[in-house]
Amino acid sequence: MDWLLNLLNPTWWLTILGAFATIGVLAIIFAETGLLLGFFLPGDSLLVAAGIFSSASVAAGIGIEPLSLPVLLIGTPLCAIAGAQLGHFLGARFGRKLFDKPNSRLFKREHVLRAEEFFEKFGPAKAVILARFVPIVRTFMNPVAGVLEMPSKRFFVWNVVGGVVWVESLLLVGHFLGGQVKPEQIDKYILPGVFLIVLISLIPIFVEVVKKRREAKRLPVPNGKHHRVGDPS
Repeated sequence: MDWLLNLLNPTWWLTILGAFATIGVLAIIFAETGLLLGFFLPGDSLLVAAGIFSSASVAAGIGIEPLSLPVLLIGTPLCAIAGAQLGHFLGARFGRKLFDKPNSRLFKREHVLRAEEFFEKFGPAKAVILARFVPIVRTFMNPVAGVLEMPSKRFFVWNVVGGVVWVESLLLVGHFLGGQVKPEQIDKYILPGVFLIVLISLIPIFVEVVKKRREAKRLPVPNGKHHRVGDPS
């Protein structure tokens, strides 16, 4: 279990990567958004941590070189967008057979089903943007959008919007926190801070869910019975 906890710990990643931490963050963001097996990588927490450790004093506290904030602000959204485009291409190219594999420790079909439900609940545009803030869903959303034949040009537009908002907001929040927290307090505050930020990022999704449910309740129910989409009338 220790190895799994390490994989989910952004500080561990940045320490291991050392002088190559900035490049490592770019590669991890690309893998998490573009490769199906990248869903276990720490996207949200890594972005916040990268922003925090772009502060020289904080980076020195764990013995690494400070990450380059300008490179992160330019490079990570490009990697996030490129990774998602790759995922969409793979979904459009290979279709559902891309997911036709038995469950394993890493790959679970429930992840695909969750992404499909997300896509159908919010619609293509909102789903692509909001999925950025939901771990696992943001990895599988891109190929699912391709499988469900979301046009590549439309996907690209909302992919860019979602990628930029997701990456830049978390990096800048992390950089702000890095300037406020003393190096010796990082271990005490980084994980609770990351959890709080991720929770806040989910607020728009909760709002959308409540909105959709209220709209559904207002719709007339024919013959006094509930009607599900796809059921024969």
